[in-house]
Amino acid sequence: MSVACPHRLILASASPRRRELLASLGLQFSVVTAAVQEHEAEDADPRALVRHNATIKADGVARLHPDAMVLGADTTVCVDGIVLNKPSDLADARRMLRCLSGRAHSVFTCLALRCLAVGLGEDHIVESRVFFRVLDEAAIDRYLSRANPLDKAGGYGIQEHGELIVDRWEGSWTNIMGLPMEETKAVLTRLKVLPSTGC
Repeated sequence: MSVACPHRLILASASPRRRELLASLGLQFSVVTAAVQEHEAEDADPRALVRHNATIKADGVARLHPDAMVLGADTTVCVDGIVLNKPSDLADARRMLRCLSGRAHSVFTCLALRCLAVGLGEDHIVESRVFFRVLDEAAIDRYLSRANPLDKAGGYGIQEHGELIVDRWEGSWTNIMGLPMEETKAVLTRLKVLPSTGC
């Protein structure tokens, strides 16, 4: 779908990482968060979970700002069918890091685009793979002493001393951070929110 660029772009997320990543495109936008109850069940389908959470954020803000292009997003981590959202405290973060130690897991992000004025509603899900080092308690202590895990799915941020815990990854680095910039740039360009290269 190709639409005329609306006057405003709104990021429906309180995440400082998403704000920084979106700003790297050189776009002017505002941040509006929706008061919604996100799903966080560990036995949920991770794709369905991020789609639900991203869409309720985008839909909630779009209803308040029907003439704006609204971008909602949600990210989660999944290992062996277990969904790891944001830890409740440091002990929970430690539990998550133990669970991820020496294993591969998936990071899912859903992008939800809404513009009620032109009837736009699109959802895009991106998956990346992350392979953790084997972590003993000393390695977990070292990571937790340097990074804040509490506002990050899976209890870690790859951009925040990730070299201490991550062996390698596959797919989009920025998806693991919370906003897949390759997909975001492509979608916003197609929707004429972001100018095409050379225009």
